[in-house]
Amino acid sequence: MKVLALVLAVFLIAIQAQLWVGRGSLPYVAHLREEVAAARADNDQARARNAQLQAELRDLREGLEMVEEKARFELGMIKSDEVFVPVAAKTAASAPAGQR
Repeated sequence: MKVLALVLAVFLIAIQAQLWVGRGSLPYVAHLREEVAAARADNDQARARNAQLQAELRDLREGLEMVEEKARFELGMIKSDEVFVPVAAKTAASAPAGQR
């Protein structure tokens, strides 16, 4: 009877050790869950970026408005019959005292 109790106690200790230490333990599983959550967040950001790029590509293929907009804002191009007038943005520091 004492031998059976001793064997059962050893098995109980072995099971508890596996639960709290090493691979498959509760802390390890919690760490893996955190990694999965971080990977899912990264994937969501990548999906959003991909959707944005696909929409931009669709716009570029379908119409010239997007090409013209990119040329104007990114390259500073203007049409031959247009006059480019640069306008500086007003900041609170450069505005007169009565207009703040």
